Amino acid sequence: MTDHTFDSWAVLELAVELARRGEEFAMATVVWRQAPTSGQHSSRAIVTASGELHGWIGGACAEPVLVREALRAIEDREPRLLVLGTEAQIGHVPQGVTAIAVSCQSEGALQIYVEPVFAAPHLVVVGRSPMAHTLAQLARGLDWLVDLVDGADFTSEQADPRAIVVVATQGHGDEEVLEAAIAAQPVYLGLVASRRRGEAVLGLLSDRGVPREALDRVRVPVGMDLGHTTHREVAVAVLAELVQLRAAGALTPEGSPIVVARPATAIDPVCGMTVNADASSRPYEYAGSTYYFCCPGCRNAFEKDPAAYLTTGAKC
Repeated sequence: MTDHTFDSWAVLELAVELARRGEEFAMATVVWRQAPTSGQHSSRAIVTASGELHGWIGGACAEPVLVREALRAIEDREPRLLVLGTEAQIGHVPQGVTAIAVSCQSEGALQIYVEPVFAAPHLVVVGRSPMAHTLAQLARGLDWLVDLVDGADFTSEQADPRAIVVVATQGHGDEEVLEAAIAAQPVYLGLVASRRRGEAVLGLLSDRGVPREALDRVRVPVGMDLGHTTHREVAVAVLAELVQLRAAGALTPEGSPIVVARPATAIDPVCGMTVNADASSRPYEYAGSTYYFCCPGCRNAFEKDPAAYLTTGAKC
């Protein structure tokens, strides 16, 4: 689906909404243009993991290219700079830039920066100590989704396999809270305790029949080792470790990769562009096969003499 009703500010508002909902998407921004083209400087659009496009960055030739490259950016979690234009307009391409030749009749050109936006981490802090409150406050400052829950109120339903759970009950029902947290199978589970206290808690849970492989996933002590610190400084150490793990890609659930749409594609027989093999690409039936086109001009040229393009690979 393509929604062109969004202006640049509405696109930014949608981006905030998607991030808060924990959805992955890519933000596209036009950073350079060569007229004539309908894309303007700072035109913005969003491409969701399902392949939906919201906003406007250019015409019919640019849209399918953007969607395809944005889905790749979401999947490999790497931003990219796209250059769209004729081969003459593209010229020398610096390393790291993705050049895509298009044959739009407008003969305009665009540079589009595509940046994948990752879902905000969901942090569940269990406890009511100053350390727990400080950790929650610091994480909210990073725009993470944070739940601060008293140990007596925590249940396994308050976390899921994408959640980060830090148990900071500090002696007040550690075993019961940790057992409930293990049942939720969060991507990260840490216990704020000394090594000795942690071994005692895990030993008790082992005696209760909690599987060893589940206990081995519990990090204790939790946080980066900063030496002797205050309770609030422990919160800094815990958050520092979480930020480090997230940057390394270690907070993505195993077996739960980002699922992105993979639309079928075809080659426009007239200009050679890769286009979506669906109704948006002006399908045309000829000799028992379906052909798809980037624009009406290519389709019209093919209709007049299909055999010429199928036998010679001529370009428009």
